[in-house]
Amino acid sequence: MEYNFKEIEKKWQKNWDAAGVYHVPNPAIGAEAKPKFYVLDMFPYPSGAGLHVGHPLGYIASDIFSRYKRLKGFNVLHPMGYDSFGLPAEQYALETGQHPATTTAKNIETFRQQLGNIGFSFDWSREVRTSDPQYYKWTQWIFLQIFNSWFDRNENKARPIADLVEIFEQTGNIPDNGQRQIPKTFSAAGWKAFSDDEKLEVLMEYRLAYSAFGEVNWCEALGTVLANDEVVNGVSERGGHPVEKKKMLQWYMRITDYAERLLTGLEKVEFSEAMKEMQRNWIGRSEGAEIDFKIRECDKTLKVYTTRPDTIFGVDFMVIAPEHELVAEIVSDSQKASIGEYLSYVKSRSERERMAEVKQITGCFTGAYAVNPFDGREIPVWIAEYVLAGYGTGAIMAVPCGDQRDYLFAKHFGIPITNIIGEYYNGEEANPTKEAILFNSGFLNGLKMQDAIGVALGKIEEERIGKRKVNYKMRDAGFSRQRYWGEPFPIVYRNGVAYALAPSELPVELPFVENYKPGPEGQGPLANIPEWVNVNSREVKLQLPVWHLIPDPLGIEKDDQSLVDVSLKRETNTMPGYAGSSWYFLRYMDPHNNEEFADRKFTDYWNQVDVYVGGTEHAVGHLLYSRMWTKLLYDLGYIGFDEPFKRLVNQGMITGKSYFFQVSDEKIISYNEDEVEPVFKRFKHGHNYVDTSARLAKSEFSKYSTESAGDSNELEIQWQNQGGDEFILLKEESEKMSKSKFNVDNPDEIIRHYGADTFRMYEMFLGPIEQSKPWDTKGIEGVHRFLKKFWRLFFDETKSRIWTKENPTREELKILHKAIKKIGEDTERFSFNTAVSAFMVCVNDLTDLKCRKKEILEPLLILLAPYAPHISEELYHELGNEEFIVDAVYPHAELKYLTESEKEYPVSINGKLRTTIIISLDELQEVVEKIVLANEVVKKWVADKPVKKIIFIKNKMVNIVV
Repeated sequence: MEYNFKEIEKKWQKNWDAAGVYHVPNPAIGAEAKPKFYVLDMFPYPSGAGLHVGHPLGYIASDIFSRYKRLKGFNVLHPMGYDSFGLPAEQYALETGQHPATTTAKNIETFRQQLGNIGFSFDWSREVRTSDPQYYKWTQWIFLQIFNSWFDRNENKARPIADLVEIFEQTGNIPDNGQRQIPKTFSAAGWKAFSDDEKLEVLMEYRLAYSAFGEVNWCEALGTVLANDEVVNGVSERGGHPVEKKKMLQWYMRITDYAERLLTGLEKVEFSEAMKEMQRNWIGRSEGAEIDFKIRECDKTLKVYTTRPDTIFGVDFMVIAPEHELVAEIVSDSQKASIGEYLSYVKSRSERERMAEVKQITGCFTGAYAVNPFDGREIPVWIAEYVLAGYGTGAIMAVPCGDQRDYLFAKHFGIPITNIIGEYYNGEEANPTKEAILFNSGFLNGLKMQDAIGVALGKIEEERIGKRKVNYKMRDAGFSRQRYWGEPFPIVYRNGVAYALAPSELPVELPFVENYKPGPEGQGPLANIPEWVNVNSREVKLQLPVWHLIPDPLGIEKDDQSLVDVSLKRETNTMPGYAGSSWYFLRYMDPHNNEEFADRKFTDYWNQVDVYVGGTEHAVGHLLYSRMWTKLLYDLGYIGFDEPFKRLVNQGMITGKSYFFQVSDEKIISYNEDEVEPVFKRFKHGHNYVDTSARLAKSEFSKYSTESAGDSNELEIQWQNQGGDEFILLKEESEKMSKSKFNVDNPDEIIRHYGADTFRMYEMFLGPIEQSKPWDTKGIEGVHRFLKKFWRLFFDETKSRIWTKENPTREELKILHKAIKKIGEDTERFSFNTAVSAFMVCVNDLTDLKCRKKEILEPLLILLAPYAPHISEELYHELGNEEFIVDAVYPHAELKYLTESEKEYPVSINGKLRTTIIISLDELQEVVEKIVLANEVVKKWVADKPVKKIIFIKNKMVNIVV
């Protein structure tokens, strides 16, 4: 009977669905339940072209682990859903001339079919889609919890905003009440004297979700604000469109309040050290001082944060961010034109470019001077693109002898350099040492720099010119997008003041519109729908818990809102893509609950995600946001844990081969060997973007000649355009597999030719899960042959069934239990490539022994089931089992079969190896001697020669001296 993978896989996928094998109901709380285990994948956004072979790598790994844990006796939660809101889905809809609701539904259907073909054990009854109103109702609800919270710095946690109102009623906002400090200070009486709008403006300064004007990455072509990681080399990552800085009213998440907890929480989770370091660097904690420098000839003060107050006497110039509010106020008349020119240049640069640029030195003198608070020295104030407004105070004190970037800046602009570190400064480069003895440093002279830090801090506080401060590089997260395809905010405005809608108004559904072009003046597309934007107070209910402590701000009676008509306007921005993905793992625990985002008894049961699998591209943003949301929900008592993920496994990417045709200096054609059409790529400001309007069919080109380029990784192939005599260079590169690079392979094709089980095992066999590796189908035949060979342990292609119920030999048991131990250990540590190798070794050994025994083969099937579930299920039932293999018990490795009881000893005559003899490890020397001398080969070599002695080294060797 042949191994017919097509019939087998279709059969069992259908049977599993019909029987609901992978449906995992929430247990009856209080009843005896299995231990839980929660395995989660970073869910995909459903793109138009479906999955390529790189996408399932992490899903296969998590599926193997989920099945393995279920076989080990755990109640396993393994759900799947779709990150279906956001820019990619909207852009795809725009490019194809469809509505994103239509394309998203169609794309999800494609993804669902492809995932089903691979045989995953997802519990599809728990599927979530972030664009489903019944899902984003709770995204909006969580936003309201964040909006209605503030961070108590004394308790180091979020608290309801109503508690803050009560504090203001009693004591105002004096600093020791655990509040963040704002410029506007007031007493209890002052608070009570504020108007309603003033009170709400003050509360906005404390809310964990707040609106404020800020510098954003505005992309006119896409009509939206982009996150920093969506901008590359000054253009949008998607489409390559120009991006400029623009001040806009935006919503933000005050994630900076959680910076310290996000740092310390890393000690409680199993992330790779590299991943933890990425998060630490993003948070960027530092200890130092804020120092006030007065600006000469005006009443302005420049506040600077530094981690090296010991170098204050070496400050030769100040640099402030071009966006700094002081620029306009301190620039001299003679420098206004130059500053204006420079600001125009900076506006065209992304933050990533400004931070990364080290060779190009730019800046402009403001004409103003700051005054060193200790020695009165005048310090020129410059603006430069390498200082960003959002980091620290947006200003630095530059010490060229100790900082290389400052040194290069000073040399470039001819600014004199003060040496405060003596022989440690050679005049040719900066030295960031802390070991030097200071001089030219006033009261710090003679001190070692690392000792001087504390002395300088003390003096700064004593002189009241600054204070000690812990600073974080991380900034508050932008939470507004000027897009259509996203969650509407549950916010309305009256006279520009934001009010939250009541929970009963949720979900605020996204209105269906045919045209979703950007709104006026950078507003979101929803601004184009006046009948949706403009509402009357009679039409919506507002959230009252905060302002019922405040005299009726809208002039609406509490019991009857219909007494007064008030015009309100909805928020026209939508939430970013990361809104829905910051909490989806919680919704999986209780996905059909209409009363709350998840029942506390179920979140207590499933608790943290035990293993989270996904790519490193989401290492910083998504992980930080989801960790913050979890901590906030924990602070407010909605869940019982403050870290979402116990263990994180980052799979490496699968790379594909791209081929490039050079037509001229301006045009590049890129195509995949399997694509019908090549696509022009053009260079613009050093960045490639696809020009979808310039497609050429392959038929327009004919192969002209082929040459070797010397480098085996680069092919030079000349092509000729049939419409002319233009020659084209073909270059091959291995890069990230992506539909935009035309270097993808479709998993459906692989499965059609080899089956899902082969595909699953081959992806694991490519290499360690955490490493990137190239996609190459050359090795897939070997994995397919392995499964055929495995099948032939049970069935012969001509004799049909060949397995037996005979008792196994010790050697067969040894092979089995060695595999159980090795594969179990490898699976536990996600070393799937070595586990696949162990399967191959085991099957080869059993084939050599002609082992066909059920007592050996059945446990082996259970071992294989997580990796190749279809063939395992088929053969498991062929052995006479009626239950599904996922309900079997994972075999236990018995040490008695792994302990060696005998050894094949090398036997030498006068030091020369003549034969080997298998002898029990328990035998004494005298018995060993008799066995050896009775051996026919030994007799031949000894012959009639007298034996002088026999050297026996236990567990090693035997040597006969004649």
